[in-house]
Amino acid sequence: MAEEQDPIIPQKCCGSTVVQGLLDWVRGKGRILIVTHDNPDPDSLAAAVALRHLFLMGSGEEAVVAFGGVIGRSENRLLVDALDLNLVPICDLDFDRFALFCMVDTQPGTGNNSFPAERPLHLLIDHHPPRRDYSDIYWVDVRENYGASATILFEYLRTMGFYLGTRLATCLFYAIKSETQDLGREWSKADREAYLHLLPLSNNQILYQLTHPQVEGDYFCAFHRAIDNARVFGRVLVFNLYQVDNPDLVAELADFLLRKNGVDYVLGLGWYRGDEVLSVRTTDRQARLGAVIHDILDGMGTAGGHGMMAGGQIRNFSESKSAQQELEHLLVQRYIDRLGLQTEPGVPLLDRCD
Repeated sequence: MAEEQDPIIPQKCCGSTVVQGLLDWVRGKGRILIVTHDNPDPDSLAAAVALRHLFLMGSGEEAVVAFGGVIGRSENRLLVDALDLNLVPICDLDFDRFALFCMVDTQPGTGNNSFPAERPLHLLIDHHPPRRDYSDIYWVDVRENYGASATILFEYLRTMGFYLGTRLATCLFYAIKSETQDLGREWSKADREAYLHLLPLSNNQILYQLTHPQVEGDYFCAFHRAIDNARVFGRVLVFNLYQVDNPDLVAELADFLLRKNGVDYVLGLGWYRGDEVLSVRTTDRQARLGAVIHDILDGMGTAGGHGMMAGGQIRNFSESKSAQQELEHLLVQRYIDRLGLQTEPGVPLLDRCD
């Protein structure tokens, strides 16, 4: 087990001396585990493999990257396969074989990762608002003004002057591209600088494949179900996918349906393997949806996110359609009330088609 030392908490940027201090501390401690959030997205995957690369280049230590849940979206599976990211399901691991535990793009106690609560955490890097005081963790770098965790890891690698191969550069670039929607959503100057630096280093053919992935027929069935179930309550659109084979579909459909003219807020629901999955989206840059979804799920589940996008989960929820419809009705009212909007009758989305 790693020895006790005073924590290092970098706040805004890390010079080479600070990062070197981390690498010196890691060296010789033992096996390293890096944990992403469950059902990892490109940002979580890129941050994890970049941290693994940092450890290898800077200290000679190899690390294992593990994830909970599934990698469901076609483009995310392609990212893993095309770039050979070498990931391990967290359920296959013996935690006693590791000495150092790291977490990227998620935080302890948020409910969206499978890291055991009783295990110590030694390093935390994230771009979501902090959930608690983390002074018990040796290295904490939480930058909620950044659009992507991948940007933080890119800065680590760049400040150390470490080589970025085409695969890693492509992974980091796609993470920033997808997380900020091509620098159109919740981006910072640091994200833009990383984006522009990584673009010429990336594999354009793989990037094209990632943005135009081949999908199965069930994918289109999910779109049909979401559109058919969608209801518009004034400025709020709500859809329910009910049972899904891929929890990422809830977030993907939330992004897609936010394009509806006159809609400023979306709430999406879906049931996956015993848990209810929620996603919220908005066009309002001042909405603070991370706090909003935390409030509407208070006493029911866990949640977190950013200003314009957030998600949550309710564990061990009934798969019956009636229970999910009842939950949808409750959450719609909580969502509208928390946003301070006037309650309006729900109108089927398709009724508004010309």
